[in-house]
Amino acid sequence: MFKLNEIKELIKLVDETSVHELELESEGARLSIRKPGKTEVVSVQAAPQYVQAPAAQPAPQYVQAPADNVQAPAAGQAAAPDAASSSLHKIVSPMVGTFYKASSPDTAPFVSVGDRVDEKTTVCIIEAMKLMNELEAEVKGTIVEILAENGQLVEFGQPLFLVKSE
Repeated sequence: MFKLNEIKELIKLVDETSVHELELESEGARLSIRKPGKTEVVSVQAAPQYVQAPAAQPAPQYVQAPADNVQAPAAGQAAAPDAASSSLHKIVSPMVGTFYKASSPDTAPFVSVGDRVDEKTTVCIIEAMKLMNELEAEVKGTIVEILAENGQLVEFGQPLFLVKSE
């Protein structure tokens, strides 16, 4: 079984190198890490038949994976201009998991738009495999926008917050 710290270290190593994909298997557990933004071609083939199939087999289908994890803005939200968002620091998800704004449903969110944060301020929780992982801001500044909804599934590298750094 892989430990969370080992997974985080492997993610950092893959992110800092030219490796685009890493797959490991240990003690029956399998871990696959892929960099976002890479276009891949995936071959989809029908499962093997146990009954004698006709001589003509259908050709495999090829699916183009999206190049980016681009999400359309929710209804009522305007897309941020590129010039403005490029000067902002993005706090991104370090893993795939479920985004939570607060430690429990009946408590206040860790941060809101307009809140000042520093490097050690907890901004959210990412739940992965029943483990609650607190995410820190890692930058000093002011929260400008929260890009994820409470309870939303987030991807590795997905921007969660925009911070105007000091």
